[in-house]
Amino acid sequence: MTKDIQIAQSLTPGGDLNAYIQNIGTIPVLSQEQERTLADAYYYQGDLDAARQLILSHLRFVMHIAKSYNGYGLPVADLIQEGNVGLMKAVKRFNPEKGVRLVSFAVHWIKAEMHEYILKNWRIVKVATTKAQRKLFFNLRSAKTKLQWLSPDEAKAIADDLGVSVSEVTRMEGRLSAFDLGFDGPDEESEEGAPQAPALYLEDQSQDPALVLENDDWQSSNNVGLYTALADLDERSRAIIQARWLDEKKSTLHELADKYQVSAERIRQLEKNAMKKVKAALLA
Repeated sequence: MTKDIQIAQSLTPGGDLNAYIQNIGTIPVLSQEQERTLADAYYYQGDLDAARQLILSHLRFVMHIAKSYNGYGLPVADLIQEGNVGLMKAVKRFNPEKGVRLVSFAVHWIKAEMHEYILKNWRIVKVATTKAQRKLFFNLRSAKTKLQWLSPDEAKAIADDLGVSVSEVTRMEGRLSAFDLGFDGPDEESEEGAPQAPALYLEDQSQDPALVLENDDWQSSNNVGLYTALADLDERSRAIIQARWLDEKKSTLHELADKYQVSAERIRQLEKNAMKKVKAALLA
């Protein structure tokens, strides 16, 4: 088996995670001197074989980090694979002159790739978008394995520790406690206790073509009937109905009484009689 095939199998857990763990367990751990020699060879000379050895010797460390994220319900093999990508990025950027071990430098790159994978796959809808929310997501997720709903004091302590507001902690706690709901709802129609699916309550009944046509036809019919009924009234009665009901600025009984030189009671009687004729014409 060639070296490249061995490396490919080591970087890809595949379907047999136990075999992968056994495989990387046979790769020796580098001493500080060996690591510095390989890091210098890759950093100064571009020695790809040295880079491969650095990567292979730290695969067990990636696996150890991946297991700490078991609680998110994602395949450990996928987390390992994402972490291996972070490890390769770390080796590419590692500067041996900084005086730190590769493992101390690589941990941030490994976790960054795993975090990105978790946030993309843990929920259909993203629960964290900003840098502060991502930090809060992972810290609060860890705390929630030991706690139930946070008390006000616990929420404030977490907010102070992470440098965010208490309301942000409470909002993130609600997101973590929520669950995804299928758009079309459950497959089994007999599940009476299942929550209503968004496909049902998002439907806009007002835009039903049949209802729209019915409403338009009803409105048109009423308008025609109203105009016909008003046309059958005498001029004064029609003007009173117009002034009392149809104009934007409605006239009072006394204003119309002054206009037609009659009493307000007479205007009221004329209005009442005219309204009876209009209603009778609309119902005919």
